[in-house]
Amino acid sequence: MEVRRSARRRRTVTAYRDGDTLVVMIPAKMTRKEEQHWVAEMQRKLLRSESKRAAPRSSDAALLARCATLSARYLDDTVAPSSVRWVPPMRTRWASCTPADRTIRVSERLREVPAWVLDYVLVHELAHLREAGHNARFWRLVGNYPKTERAIGYLEGLSAAAGLGITDADDLD
Repeated sequence: MEVRRSARRRRTVTAYRDGDTLVVMIPAKMTRKEEQHWVAEMQRKLLRSESKRAAPRSSDAALLARCATLSARYLDDTVAPSSVRWVPPMRTRWASCTPADRTIRVSERLREVPAWVLDYVLVHELAHLREAGHNARFWRLVGNYPKTERAIGYLEGLSAAAGLGITDADDLD
């Protein structure tokens, strides 16, 4: 581990790996006690992010196959995306859809949610392939998924707990 102090750095603390070395960059005026705290904190954060990247994950192909199943079950097999893929965490959305090219993007934040919550998000985005807006027809389509209200509540709770500011079902897309 290497700690680098910088006179130009005022408040921020960052960490990264340089080969096998953990490099923590801190302000020069930070006390030794603050340094110990931030080194431990940044080490914990870096290890957590590395383990998430290394964790096995559902593939984009598996998402596309799941969409086919959900479309058949809840949307009368009337919608089919051209692609569905995981994307890095979005700031204000769980997922998004572009009806023009029939693509769906799902935030990697949803990798760890229960399958029924991910299914709701996919049904929501699939419904946008038929109805672009959040009108009554759109919500009737989404309402075909039996755990819609429960999944919305789960996502609102997840957002609040993580401090994401994603507060409404409309923030899916």
